[in-house]
Amino acid sequence: MPLSDHEQRLFEQIEQSLSEDPQFASAVRAQDPAHVTRRRFILAGVVTVLGIGIVIGTVIAGGDAAKWGAPVGAVLMFGGLILGLWAQRRGSNVKLKAVDGKATRTTGGSAKAPKPGGFTSRMEERWRRRRDNGDIF
Repeated sequence: MPLSDHEQRLFEQIEQSLSEDPQFASAVRAQDPAHVTRRRFILAGVVTVLGIGIVIGTVIAGGDAAKWGAPVGAVLMFGGLILGLWAQRRGSNVKLKAVDGKATRTTGGSAKAPKPGGFTSRMEERWRRRRDNGDIF
């Protein structure tokens, strides 16, 4: 349903006032699920690379450094990989909330009802046509 002229003008005024507020823009960007997921992936990559560097550096250095450095680096590598997997899982399971926090909606995931044009619906329709026409194959 299209907006009336009055509603369209109000919408444009609100949009203009919000675009002029840099504090609002940074607050919205900080809470953007895609931005948060990207930040977590970057952190996971940095921690993993840091762990690899520590392992390689301590093995090259040898001596007493290899006794404590290699396990610490391995733990950092493992932690970075776990953080990356966690970020991926959290990023694919994003929840959007209304500003006042009353309405919620989960995106990307529930396959409880088949889509109107989905695979299951098409197969059911084909089965019905075969049964109605008396076709076996």
